[in-house]
Amino acid sequence: MTLVELVPDQARFTTDPHSRYAQLRAQGAVHHVLLPSKEAAWLVTDAAAVRAALADERLRNDIRHSASWTHDGGYAIGRNLLQVDPPDHPRLRRLVAGEFTRHRIQALRQRVQDIADGLVDAMAPAGRADLVDAYAFPLPVTVICELLGVPGADRDTFRAWSAEIVAATNHETASAAASAMTGYLTDLIETKRSQPLAAHTEADGSAKGDLLHALAHANSTQEEPLTPPELLGMAFLLLVAGHETTANLIASTVHLLLRHPAQLAALQADWTLLEGTVEEAMRYEPPALATTYRYPVEPVTIAGTTIPKGAPVILGLAAANRDPALFPDPDRFDIHRDPANTRTHLSFGHGIHHCLGAPLARLEAAIAVRTLLEHLPHLAPADPSTPPEWRPSLLRGLHRLPVTW
Repeated sequence: MTLVELVPDQARFTTDPHSRYAQLRAQGAVHHVLLPSKEAAWLVTDAAAVRAALADERLRNDIRHSASWTHDGGYAIGRNLLQVDPPDHPRLRRLVAGEFTRHRIQALRQRVQDIADGLVDAMAPAGRADLVDAYAFPLPVTVICELLGVPGADRDTFRAWSAEIVAATNHETASAAASAMTGYLTDLIETKRSQPLAAHTEADGSAKGDLLHALAHANSTQEEPLTPPELLGMAFLLLVAGHETTANLIASTVHLLLRHPAQLAALQADWTLLEGTVEEAMRYEPPALATTYRYPVEPVTIAGTTIPKGAPVILGLAAANRDPALFPDPDRFDIHRDPANTRTHLSFGHGIHHCLGAPLARLEAAIAVRTLLEHLPHLAPADPSTPPEWRPSLLRGLHRLPVTW
C-alpha cells in the first residue's frame, strides 16, 4: 500500500482534520500514513473497522510489542493504563475503577456544581473572558485535583506542564515539562506514602477525597501491588486525562452552540436536550482525534488490509464518528439526535480500554454548560468573524474561546 501524508497541510489539518479524514475514509478503511513526526503508521478510519479493532486482542497497547521497541524510547511518564495489556491492565483498572462508578460520580454532583457556580460568579462582572482559561480548564482541573488529593497551590503549575506535554511547543520544552512533572509526582507520591492510610479512608474502605494517597498505600493493601513505574503512570494518567479531555469537551460544546444559535436557543428553552447536546458535541468534535498506538502481536487483517506484526496502528476516533455508515449526515451538528443513538460514538473508545472517566466527563460537561448558559444567558462570541483557534495536538481542543455577555 502506498505511503501517504496524513497531514499535507498542518495549519489546515489543525483547523479541520475532519475533511482529511473524510477524504481518506472515502478511499478505504485502512491507510499507510506518514505522520508529521515523519513516522509511518497504519490509520483506520472506517467506523465498523475502528470499533472492531478497539476490541481486537491481537492489537496491544504495550510499546514492547512495537517492531522498533529498542529505540522508541519507552514509556513517557511511568507506565499507565493506556500502555498496558492483560493481565496488568485489569489489575491496574480494578485499583481505581471503584472511584469512577456512576454512583460515586453522582456523589460529586454538588461539588462540581459549586465549582461551576464559583467560576461563573468570578467571571460575570468583567463582561468578557477567554472561556478556556477562565472556565473550561479550571473546572475539571479543580475536580480531578480534589479527587486525587493534589494541593490547590500546585494546580496552575501542573496545568502548564500538562498543556506542554499534550501540545508541545517543541521537543525541548515538552521534555522539560515531562521531567518536571515526573519529579513533582514522585515527590507527591512519597509525601502521600508517609501519611497514615486510615486518615484518608472512608468507613467502606474507599478513598476519602484523596485517591492518590490510597494508591500510594496500595502496596500494603492489595494482593497485587503497583510497581513504582505503575504508580507514577497512574498518577500521571488520572491527572492529565482527568482534566485535558474534559476541558476540551466543555469548550468545544460551548463553541459549537455559539456557532449554531438556533440550537443554542433550543437548548436554553428545553434543558431535556442537554444530554443529547453533550453527546453530539463529543461525537462532532471528540476530545481526542485518535487512540495512542496499538501494535499487532501477529499480522492482522483489518477491512481487507494486512498490517505487519509490530507496526504502529492508530484508530481514528474522529474519523469513525463522522462515518455516514454510523451517523446520517455526520458533518451536521444536531443536538436533536437521539442521545441513545449518539452515545454509540467512539470518543470514549470501546472494549477493555473504554475511558474509565466517561461518567465524570459527562457529568462535568453537562453541569458546566447548563450553569454557564443559565447564569450568562446572553453569552456570545467576542468576535464572530474570527475563526476558532485549535491546539495542534492529538487531543482536539480550543486554544482560546473569547466570549462576551
